[in-house]
Amino acid sequence: MHILSAMTMRALPAVLLLPWICRAQGTPAPPQLLPDSLLASQLAAIVRDTGLDSTFMTGEDGPEQISLAVIDLGTRPARLGGVHPGNFIYPASVYKMYVGATVLGEIAGGTHALREPYVVRAPNDVDREREIPDDPRPLLREGDTVTVNYLLDLMLTRSDNSAANCLIDIAGREKINALIDGYGWRGSEVTRKFLRRKFEPPPYDTIRGTSTCALHAAEFMYRIYTGTLVSPWVSRQMMTFLGRQLDTSKLAAGLPRDAMFYHKTGWYADWTNDVGIVEGRARYIIACLVPEAEERAGPKMRRLSERIYRLMLDRKAGAEGQSR
Repeated sequence: MHILSAMTMRALPAVLLLPWICRAQGTPAPPQLLPDSLLASQLAAIVRDTGLDSTFMTGEDGPEQISLAVIDLGTRPARLGGVHPGNFIYPASVYKMYVGATVLGEIAGGTHALREPYVVRAPNDVDREREIPDDPRPLLREGDTVTVNYLLDLMLTRSDNSAANCLIDIAGREKINALIDGYGWRGSEVTRKFLRRKFEPPPYDTIRGTSTCALHAAEFMYRIYTGTLVSPWVSRQMMTFLGRQLDTSKLAAGLPRDAMFYHKTGWYADWTNDVGIVEGRARYIIACLVPEAEERAGPKMRRLSERIYRLMLDRKAGAEGQSR
């Protein structure tokens, strides 16, 4: 962990100050990750140019702002920049990645198995249409017997809500949140399943909604990338699932065709989110949580993704030029 002096913290720009305040209160930094004020200012300019620097009205949650974090994997040590990266907002289906990691950790520990059968029970079978319409796999229904591996694949590639509800029951919210809190991601705890409150048992019928921030999501992906999310096996399994993501309508739409994107998306009402690892001519992690409906946020996120990819290419070229 990197310890910043009070003078250093005062010198940081506003776009980087909040996450380091969080760290001073106990949030651990991932291995070899340094703040980069130049990257933060470059990202702030891109956010402004793409129209994502607004204060968005989100109904019950009121005014909200983007939460963006980027980790440059092309430098040693890796460097972090962001715009409101510590801003907690509703992640929609992005928080299914925390569920998946916990279940895989249970499998690695021998408590469960990938080929273990599971019987779907109501009220978990909530989906009435596929989140990805051209995915031919049928919707889960009460009484279906499937494997834990099948549930993980549905949840992480198609963002299936019924599968997520089943996996939250398999893992247990206490264990999911123990993983989250163990890495210092306090505030990102999974509090709700993907169903109405009247179907939740106490205390989850009255608990606050789930939230997360781009900083925590980016650190989660960084642990996958470095093989330090629970274990190397869990990290590689997560990367495999995320590499088969079927939703390519958000940040993925702004990436070149030769780039591989291991990611988890989420969208609901006023929230459009995408978090993942980019591997191409540039290598970086991006977590982008936008408090705006998908039809308006989608085109902006595509332009944001295009600009950030070009920025990371420029940073790579600059670093290679300096090393000659």
